[in-house]
Amino acid sequence: MASSAEIPLVLKQCTLRRWRLEDAEALTEQANNRKVSMYLRDIFPFPYQLEDAHEFLERAAPIEPATNLCIEVQGRVAGGIGLMLGEDVHRRGAQFGYWLGEQYWGRGIMSEVVGAFVEYSFVVFDLHRMEAEVYSGNPASGRVLEKNGFVLEGRRKESVYKHGRFLDAVIYGKLQ
Repeated sequence: MASSAEIPLVLKQCTLRRWRLEDAEALTEQANNRKVSMYLRDIFPFPYQLEDAHEFLERAAPIEPATNLCIEVQGRVAGGIGLMLGEDVHRRGAQFGYWLGEQYWGRGIMSEVVGAFVEYSFVVFDLHRMEAEVYSGNPASGRVLEKNGFVLEGRRKESVYKHGRFLDAVIYGKLQ
C-alpha cells in the first residue's frame, strides 16, 4: 500500500481513489439497488438515479483533501466510502460510512477498504477518534468494523427510521 496520505491507495483487491465526474453512470449502476441502500442514510436515495450521481460527484469530487473516495475493483466503480468530519468540540473526530455494489459482497473487499481508509483519515485529517453507525439487521458491517479494531460502544434502540420501520443504531468507535 502507498503512504496512507497519498491517493490513490492501491490495495490487494481494489483501489481507493478520488471520485471523478465521469463516474456518474457506473456509480448509478452500482448504487441503484435497494439492498445496497437498505442500511445507509436516506441521503443515499433509492432509487438512485443519474441525477443523484451527478449531484453527489459535483459536490464530492473537488473537496481537498478528499473526504469521499471511490472503491474501484479491476478498473470498475464498485462502491464508496466517506467521512463526515466533526465540528467544535468534536473537531478531532469523524464519522464514516461505506457501501459496496452487491456483486462485490462477500469477498473481504470492505474489510480491506475500511482499514486503509481509517489509516488515511487519521493521518490526513489529524483525527483522534473515528466512529461508524451500523443499523440492526446488518451484522456483516459490524464484522467489518471489528476486523479493523473498532469496538462496539453502544446501541441506540429504534433510533433510525428506514423504509417504514424502526432500526437500532449500533455504534462502533476506534481511537488512533
